[in-house]
Amino acid sequence: MKAIFVIIAALSIVSCQNQDKMDINKAKQASIDSMKVEIDKQKVIDSMKVEMAKMEKEKTEAQAEAQKVVVVNHQTEGTATAAPAKKKGWSSAAKGAVIGAGVGAITGAAVSKKKGQGAIIGGLAGAGVGAGTGAIIDSRKK
Repeated sequence: MKAIFVIIAALSIVSCQNQDKMDINKAKQASIDSMKVEIDKQKVIDSMKVEMAKMEKEKTEAQAEAQKVVVVNHQTEGTATAAPAKKKGWSSAAKGAVIGAGVGAITGAAVSKKKGQGAIIGGLAGAGVGAGTGAIIDSRKK
C-alpha cells in the first residue's frame, strides 16, 4: 500500500513540474505576443506622425507661396515706379451702412403712410445702425 502512495505522490510531483513548465512557456508566449502588438501600435503611431509632418510641411510651403509678393520696378528716365497697391475691398462699416440703408428704406416705406418720407427716414436710420454695427465688427477683427 505504501508503494502505491509513493508512486501516486511521485506521479503528481512530476506532472506538477511539467504543468509549471507549460505555464511558464504560455506566459512567455503571451508576453512576446503583447510586445508584438505594442510594436505594431508604435509603427502605426510613427507612420501617422510622419504623415502629419508631411502635411504640416505642405501647409507651411503653401502659406509661404501665398505670401510671396512680386514688385516690379520700371525705370524710365531715372524715375522708379512701384507696382499698384492691391485693393482692400469694403470695410464692414461700409457694408453695414449700405445693407442697413436698404433694409431701413424698405421697412420705412412699408410702415409709413407717406412712402417717400418713410423710406428716407428708414434709410438714414438703417445706414446709421448698419455703419455702427460694421465699425464694431471692424474693431473686433483688428
